[in-house]
Amino acid sequence: MKWSEISIHTTQEAIEAVANILHESGASGVVIEDPQDLTRKWEDQYGEIYELNPADYPEEGVIVKAYLPVNSFLGETVEEIKQALNNLALYDIDLGHGTVRLSEVHEEEWATAWKKYYKPMRISDRIVITPTWEEYVQESEHEVVIELDPGMAFGTGTHPTTVLCIQALEDYVKPGFSLFDVGCGTGVLGIAAAKLGAGKVLALDLDEMAVEIARINVKLNGVSEQVQVKRNNLLDGIVEKADLIVANILAEVILRFTAEAYDHLKKDGYFIASGIIQTKEPMVRQALQEAGFHVVEARKMEDWYAIIARKAV
Repeated sequence: MKWSEISIHTTQEAIEAVANILHESGASGVVIEDPQDLTRKWEDQYGEIYELNPADYPEEGVIVKAYLPVNSFLGETVEEIKQALNNLALYDIDLGHGTVRLSEVHEEEWATAWKKYYKPMRISDRIVITPTWEEYVQESEHEVVIELDPGMAFGTGTHPTTVLCIQALEDYVKPGFSLFDVGCGTGVLGIAAAKLGAGKVLALDLDEMAVEIARINVKLNGVSEQVQVKRNNLLDGIVEKADLIVANILAEVILRFTAEAYDHLKKDGYFIASGIIQTKEPMVRQALQEAGFHVVEARKMEDWYAIIARKAV
């Protein structure tokens, strides 16, 4: 089968929205080329993990690549993608250059090339995320190792928003906690929570493929007894309450369910909200406070924020 690589030159802020558009258009893989990865100072705190080639990255902005099958519908699909990209302006999302390019690739190249971007990564003092095809030797019994197969369509767990969430979970999860992971993707946050001692985790995502991949990763990491993965739109229809809710999604989506998050938390429960670009942080903070939350802290990595809020009563 022939494949067409579609490359979109955009901004940090628009990464998640653009990736979602591509996935909904039938993309069989997504790769993010972010030049900030070249200067991210992981090595200062956790030790160098792997080397990156500057030639693979744009000088400015971010390139989001996806792979579409070459068929009679390709032209129509590309036009639908362009229209969806234009519609992002309605949500006040800065698309940046917004240029779209197409090129043909061989299936053999497509099937393996994306994996070069994904190596073992130490996220915190205790947590390491490693792809299933990489051999990683645990350094100590206290180290928490999470194996992931991102399925070529979801995050690898090393984006700043995910790192912020995992580091917050390490600080706020207590043994036996119940937890909701809203918009779970690969399931990495729910898996991390379970390995950090959470007693019951409900991982939710509206995308059927995300649910399937998350279930595979949950089983792979041996936390099936603690983590349940369910197809669901945010917290719709969920009646139970949790000690902690984590959501690594777009700021615009967080704004839609701050009140529901408050209602679905137990007394003194925590809401970890991430996926928030710097310009949207004040807006999300205000929405959380209006819903009744007390903002405990806001953590920043590059241009991204995670806000930790506590249910006040």
